[in-house]
Amino acid sequence: MTTSVTIIGAGLGGLVLARVLHLHGIEASVYEADPSPDARRQGGLLDIHPWNGQQALETAGLTEGFRRLVLPGRESYRVMDRAGTVLLDLPDQGTGERPEVPRGELRQLLLDSLPAGTVRWGHKATGVQALDDGRHTVRFANGSTVVASLLVGADGAWSRVRPLLSAASPEYVGVCSVETFLLDADTRHPASAEAVGGGSLFALAPGRGLLAHRERGGTLHTYAQLRKPEDWLAADDTPNAATLASQLAAEFDGWAPELTALVTAGDTAPVLRRIFALPAGHRWDRAPGVTLLGDAAHLRAPNGEGANLAMQDGAELGRALAAHPGDVEAALAAFEHGMFARAAAVEKDDDMYSLMIDDNAPYNTLAMMSGARAEAADAARAEAPDGAR
Repeated sequence: MTTSVTIIGAGLGGLVLARVLHLHGIEASVYEADPSPDARRQGGLLDIHPWNGQQALETAGLTEGFRRLVLPGRESYRVMDRAGTVLLDLPDQGTGERPEVPRGELRQLLLDSLPAGTVRWGHKATGVQALDDGRHTVRFANGSTVVASLLVGADGAWSRVRPLLSAASPEYVGVCSVETFLLDADTRHPASAEAVGGGSLFALAPGRGLLAHRERGGTLHTYAQLRKPEDWLAADDTPNAATLASQLAAEFDGWAPELTALVTAGDTAPVLRRIFALPAGHRWDRAPGVTLLGDAAHLRAPNGEGANLAMQDGAELGRALAAHPGDVEAALAAFEHGMFARAAAVEKDDDMYSLMIDDNAPYNTLAMMSGARAEAADAARAEAPDGAR
């Protein structure tokens, strides 16, 4: 196959695609808006699922490297109410079924697996134009352009490639998230560190909640979830740290002090993010020479599947292109058929995000997590030898 692949976006999905193509001897170039690999923080921990994310990394030949990134003990989960009362405490059972890894380290693993020069940094796509022969011209903010014989939009929620295929646009889901960090928490914030425990904490109430997890070196990474209208704090599109910190303190006034400290004692400036999703069942008709993967194709509210699906998309697209040498359109058709089905299968998990801070919080989440652990335990007992049950 002589067709080269132009990938817009150096997130996990785009990089897995580039890696799988490299393994099959297919040339790929990745164009990324960030000026360098470490230009910004790459997010927190990801639980990598055996049915999609881990399979994708195996296809990319990176299972051993991925396993070296796993943080032990992070598969524990704790649910609290606003008073700090522990309602559910699920320890890490040591099975390693859904191991947690830092997103930034996983991205670096993928970058290191690619030939030098594969990723073109500082190339922010500003628009794409279709040519008559199935090729596309991509324009970048730095004034350069590239003509792609096969174009893949792996460029996230606000994809510049998506309009070639779909008129759909992400819609606000009614929740915003404010990200904060406590550093060296075991020493400097021991009460909060004890509350979070060794893995993840869900402290929930109607309309608001705190989702915190323990990263490397005693760092506590927290997302304050708030049910708010889209124009909350919209007078200042990027509220300054003092304003946002003051608003957070008011939102969690009266909560247990070890919980409020997660957002009021932050060691970095809080960051506000409004949560958007593409319409359920988003899909498009086949168009020559272009496709989408990851959030560009099926953006959902956070449900634990986004990064895993993006990596699976990248792996499956790479496999499809390798399996159909000389017939790009057959490869894209096969890939999109499978991707649409995978994305639809996990849309039911959208309810998980909304119920965390619904009017019955934290009790719906409590029931869901208790039920999931019970089902897992029943399955384990059923698979165990008779003498081990």
